[in-house]
Amino acid sequence: MANDDKTRAAAFSQIRQFGDPVLKEVSKPVEIDDELRKLIDRMVIIMDAADGVGLAAPQIGILRQIIVFRLDKDLNVLLNPKITWKSEETIVDAEGCLSLASLAVDVERAKEVKVEGMDLEGNHRVYEQEGIKARILQHEVDHLEGKMVIDRCSREQRKDLMGRLRKMRLPGED
Repeated sequence: MANDDKTRAAAFSQIRQFGDPVLKEVSKPVEIDDELRKLIDRMVIIMDAADGVGLAAPQIGILRQIIVFRLDKDLNVLLNPKITWKSEETIVDAEGCLSLASLAVDVERAKEVKVEGMDLEGNHRVYEQEGIKARILQHEVDHLEGKMVIDRCSREQRKDLMGRLRKMRLPGED
């Protein structure tokens, strides 16, 4: 196994997969401290090693309102995020998830969103995004509410996805 494959396999070994009950739980708000900073560092390492664009704390088994994500390759951390506005216009597009072994399904999401929360310095942050950036934020906030893309896709897609999940292995599994 190549070193990159080993790194990716190690990352996926820490990411909870569909069926893990923690992914159905609602996360609790956080306060900033040194332990939180260490957790966020760990989340970023896992997200990057797994080639993800976002990761929510429940995906590594921590029921806290923390998301890390990349917009235009810039790293962002948002604590206690809330979607405070969604456009009425929606877009259906393929969406993957690290907790679904990176499989993708079509999900309808608001085209534009406004998400508010706190950064690591305790400052109030507002993200007004559209398109793929809005999709990333909605996806990660969903995880904090115990929802996954499989909860938002059609019945047919869910059935197909379940079949594909049964047949595949995570990176690094033999």
